[in-house]
Amino acid sequence: MITPPDRTPLPRDFFDRPVLEVAPDLLGRLIIRTTPDGPIALRITEVEAYDGPNDPGSHAYRGRTPRNDVMFGPPGHVYVYFTYGMWHCMNLVCGPEGTASGVLLRAGEIVEGAELTRERRLSARNDKELAKGPARLATALDVDRSLDGTDACTMGETPIRALTGTPVPPEQVRSGPRTGVAGDGGVHPWRFWVADDPTVSPYRAHVPRRRSR
Repeated sequence: MITPPDRTPLPRDFFDRPVLEVAPDLLGRLIIRTTPDGPIALRITEVEAYDGPNDPGSHAYRGRTPRNDVMFGPPGHVYVYFTYGMWHCMNLVCGPEGTASGVLLRAGEIVEGAELTRERRLSARNDKELAKGPARLATALDVDRSLDGTDACTMGETPIRALTGTPVPPEQVRSGPRTGVAGDGGVHPWRFWVADDPTVSPYRAHVPRRRSR
């Protein structure tokens, strides 16, 4: 059986590069989530880059902790974190081992297995909204902390794989500030997305939380 070119696994050296090279190059790639009910395929349409100790917006800015340990490598692994006590978000680790950089998957198009994701995303008004935003993406793919550290580059049995897909031409890639990032980290134009794609999430600037009196 011949594997179609777009379904070949991304090699580890794809991720073993600076995060600002990897992030826009992930647009158009595929994530395959294998579940007991069947596979789900997602085409990546929006990402954000996080550059570890060089980036105040990164979870690894202040060093290694049990929570962010996977970010320190090896590259090509999945980093999952839990946020606001409600949602999971999925990242792909990149850069040389020990650098703690990663790419947040912000949005994507479900190209296979939409019937499985609809069961988890009952509030989605249409299929374009199934993975429109990082928490929605993780929910649609049934990703939680149990998948933290998964190797997405392996050829063997694994719940998550990153495949070649169809890279987006540079002229179709847009960039701008990351969503909801405060302080010095908020100025970096490290959010990348596919121009005019309906699955891309809306930009929202950081809004400080008000303390209740």
